[in-house]
Amino acid sequence: MAASHVSSSAQGDIAYQAEFLEGVARTFALTIAQLPPNLRQAVGNAYLLCRIADTIEDEPVLSLAQKQAFSQRFAEIVAGRDDPVGFARELGPLLSSSTSHPEAKLVANTPRVIGITGRLTLAQRHAILRCVRIMSRGMVEFQRNASTEGLRDLPQLDRYCYHVAGVVGETLTALFCDHSEEIDRRREELLPLSVSFGQGLQMINILKDLWEDRSRGACWLPRDVFRSSGVELGSLSPEVADAGFADGLLQLAAITHNHLANGLRFILSLPTHETGIRRSCLWPLAIAVLTLRRICRKPTFRSGREVKVSRRSVWAAAILTSALVRSNLALSLLFKLFTFGLPGRSAA
Repeated sequence: MAASHVSSSAQGDIAYQAEFLEGVARTFALTIAQLPPNLRQAVGNAYLLCRIADTIEDEPVLSLAQKQAFSQRFAEIVAGRDDPVGFARELGPLLSSSTSHPEAKLVANTPRVIGITGRLTLAQRHAILRCVRIMSRGMVEFQRNASTEGLRDLPQLDRYCYHVAGVVGETLTALFCDHSEEIDRRREELLPLSVSFGQGLQMINILKDLWEDRSRGACWLPRDVFRSSGVELGSLSPEVADAGFADGLLQLAAITHNHLANGLRFILSLPTHETGIRRSCLWPLAIAVLTLRRICRKPTFRSGREVKVSRRSVWAAAILTSALVRSNLALSLLFKLFTFGLPGRSAA
């Protein structure tokens, strides 16, 4: 009877994870669905854990001390050294209306998410715990100094992107290496490319959401790039974004382009027969390239909606990259075609 109860509970937790992903992160859920079965559960669980950590950092009514305390406690919970039930009961009532209903529900269901974590392999748990710890520390650090003045310089932007996205690339690489000895033999080659890939995807988000971030009192653009173009980020507004601002944005677009080229190199370094893993990486890369094209076409956009890729384009990109998933040559040519004319030089 006990074994049956555990099995039923596990199935319920797995079903909850799949339902949540489908409800709040549809595109991400689709990419996870492409993965081999032994990776889907781990990657999906890692996403939900990172989402809980992100919810803590984004909650405006929590003080910095509270965020730091909850983040540290959450890392201990992921490590299996603290109580997820008490955590959920204490954090839940503190969340304001600024936290979406799905995210509040996710926090309330922390014990179910952690239940799945506990059933992963030791290597998977270690990789995910490392990710949560690094991400949580980094988010607290950057939340402490967040302002509309922007980040100090490009190295600080690199550091920010590593803590919120580059470490995710490292984690996926660790999970892929645990899945496949063939991939594991390429670990040293893949790890730096995965960090760059993650940074490229994060920089797309930073560029696309820059005005929405400013409305929340934050700016993740580097001051040194824009000062060289005669722009002070602290006084920036959509209504007065000029040629100097566009020039700074295009400099960042060039850096993003090169990171995405490294993302392609990462994908092409994966075995061609691992079509599910390759598809799960190709789709976000394709969406990022399409978004970058729109940003470069209209660098003075005033809202992220103006540069958002249409659902039809997303599906077209998924279909095309899936058809070419086994061909490194075809994927390289496709990348060059769609990045032609963008600032920066492709490394692929």
